[in-house]
Amino acid sequence: MIIVKEKWPVLIWIALLWLTLGTSLVWSQTCGKELRGTGDLGVVVEREQGNLLIVEHSTDQVLCRVEGLGDLSHASTVYSRDARYAYIFGRDGGLTKVDILTGKIVKRVIQGGNSIGGAISQDGSLIAVSNYEPGGVKIFNSRDLSLVADIPATMNSSPNKTSVEQSKTVGLVDAPGQKFVFSLFEGAAIWIADLSDPKEPNITKFENIGIQPYDALISGDGRYYIAGLFGEDGLAILDLWQLGKGIKRILPNYGRGQKKLPVYKMPHLEGWAVAGNQVFLPAMGLHQVLVVDKNNWKESARIELKGQPVFAMAQPDGRQVWVNFAYPDNNWIQVIDVPSLKVVKTLDVGKGALHMEFTPRGEKIWISVRDEDLVKIFDTKTLKMITTFNADKPSGIFFTNRAGKIGL
Repeated sequence: MIIVKEKWPVLIWIALLWLTLGTSLVWSQTCGKELRGTGDLGVVVEREQGNLLIVEHSTDQVLCRVEGLGDLSHASTVYSRDARYAYIFGRDGGLTKVDILTGKIVKRVIQGGNSIGGAISQDGSLIAVSNYEPGGVKIFNSRDLSLVADIPATMNSSPNKTSVEQSKTVGLVDAPGQKFVFSLFEGAAIWIADLSDPKEPNITKFENIGIQPYDALISGDGRYYIAGLFGEDGLAILDLWQLGKGIKRILPNYGRGQKKLPVYKMPHLEGWAVAGNQVFLPAMGLHQVLVVDKNNWKESARIELKGQPVFAMAQPDGRQVWVNFAYPDNNWIQVIDVPSLKVVKTLDVGKGALHMEFTPRGEKIWISVRDEDLVKIFDTKTLKMITTFNADKPSGIFFTNRAGKIGL
């Protein structure tokens, strides 16, 4: 009898254990084929077919393809806080939420006629989309993509006195404090939209910042917003910690005394590189990268390159900056050694090298090569190619580690 009494608790414990395991197994089956994290995942944009490749950079492989995302000719991506959902901003005004674990579209809306990127709020609850047509910025709930706010970029006139009703918006980024910052191309302005109360956005405007701001970046700490100017040499910088100081102009007339070349593609400021206290800026219309001291925002050096740079991207540890180029030199990639400020390697990776993305710790870099229908992966230590895989006219590459970074 004593033995029987001792076995009953054991039998009850075993029954409870099986019940718990059974519940866990049922739960895991509802979440997909296997349980896994998203930290080593990402997407590659197949621009012409409107598809995404969901990829894993631990094993350098494609996991699946997601189809039906519309015009992705200038597509960009941000991630939810948990890095499970990718929000894709298409050129056709499409905003698409994709579950990268299941490889399925969760929701897709057409929110404008021509859009040019977007951002996710500090708390992950809001998605902002920047529009060429009809202009302005629209704000959506990240859960169901319902419209939360519409911010028209209205103005009286452009700097050349040509009347327009609404400006194209460019350079849209997220900023601390549940804010979005963006520039008005025709309106020559920078606006800050505080969405602390999404139903009543509070807009702060800075006017006459320079002719035709075309793109912008925000520093990784969320302090400095910098807009490039298409209509003139120079940039406009705004210190978000000290708004009372207003707009400051930096690098005025950086192209003085040099004959500018035809601009086949404007650089993207979100691809400008910060390495330590140095900022590496593609010089539009020149075969140079400008090196700027972050302490005073003055030019400290120039690096001569093979072509007109589009993206200058810093390795996560800041040791290297990789640069790609506009047509007709878009087969080249050049690697700059940051301590010496010298080009240490020139790589012929193939025509149409459009986008680069470092793995989170920087041991590898992925490069999309559109005209060869390939993504090529390089070792950043040896500067040699590791492997390739097929992709249909690939462009943007976006890894999930962006989910925890300001402005990305």
